[in-house]
Amino acid sequence: MNRTIIYADHAATTPLAPEVLAAMMPYLTEYYGNASSPHAMGQASQIAVDRARDDVANVLGCTSAEVIFTGGGSEGDNLAIKGAALAYLQAHGTAHVVVSAIEHHAVLHAAEALQRHGVTMTVVPVDGDGVVSVAAVAAAVRPDTAVVSVMYANNEIGTIEPIKEIAALCKSRHILFHCDAVQAAGLLPLNVHELGVDLLTITAHKFYGPKGVGVMYVRRGAVVFPQIHGGSQERRRRAGTENVAGIVGLATALTIAAAKRETEVARLTPLRDALIAGITGELAGVRLTGHPTHRLANNASFVIDGIDGDSLLIMLDQRGICASSGSACTSGSLEPSHVLSALDVLGSDLQAALRVTLGRSTTLADVEFIIAQVVAVVQLLRQA
Repeated sequence: MNRTIIYADHAATTPLAPEVLAAMMPYLTEYYGNASSPHAMGQASQIAVDRARDDVANVLGCTSAEVIFTGGGSEGDNLAIKGAALAYLQAHGTAHVVVSAIEHHAVLHAAEALQRHGVTMTVVPVDGDGVVSVAAVAAAVRPDTAVVSVMYANNEIGTIEPIKEIAALCKSRHILFHCDAVQAAGLLPLNVHELGVDLLTITAHKFYGPKGVGVMYVRRGAVVFPQIHGGSQERRRRAGTENVAGIVGLATALTIAAAKRETEVARLTPLRDALIAGITGELAGVRLTGHPTHRLANNASFVIDGIDGDSLLIMLDQRGICASSGSACTSGSLEPSHVLSALDVLGSDLQAALRVTLGRSTTLADVEFIIAQVVAVVQLLRQA
């Protein structure tokens, strides 16, 4: 790719930070031993994993023993939902899970899969801004509810959920509360005790770390059955040879993201607001999706009437702008976004969704260029 590219799809994935790659390289080349091996090479890898676990625990405000390294956000979500529900089912003979209508498919499909084991589920609706109400969760839980799962911030529309309040409700009912914090990492505080969560999942590639590695926080005392069986890694909670380089990269990226968070949010917020104002101000028939203010600092998402969404993204790509219509996990699906459907914004006059997510490299000049090109492309498509 020789042409200039403006990358505006950071919600899908972020580039690997140079400092993170530098931290990983020794464990891809020189210190390649299996962390479970007793010899010197293996123990060098184990020391790196232990150090990374301490660094992650420091950011999350928990103990190292409460940190599980996983293969990413989807695995963490599955481990949380299935692991908690099946443990409860074995102990009580019945189990019920509660999820919001706008959860990532890793949560929704995991909850659906549990039904073959006799676990029941309730899906809590959201309002027109994508907010999950505490009252709705309270109405959904039952005496046999094993786990409630509500994401910290939505990956498609950027709405930030009232996690602390929902966590407090669950604690009062003695129900485990899981939070998918994949999109929140690097943009919102992650101290698990301040949030009040029992289970929390993140993945490195959303905060300038490598793909294929994540973290699940499990509060001490919470019972979660392992979903990958084999060796005794991760205190017998997740089998598999440790991805040492990936784990080191995750810990490095998370530490950097935590240190940069406040200044980066302060920088991104006015860029996001300028982008929203520019697109909605210059085009008719455009609606911002998600909460107008209580949203991630880097997320601007819209529905646009009178055009084809795929054509919009293709033409923006031809002009050097990488954006998306929503979750990268479902971009090839012909089905409408379950998130937008939950907001009840889809209809015959709302045909295109556009998500623009900014990052560390984004400048005001980039935002101005994106606005100009979106306006120009939409006008061309409407004329056609």
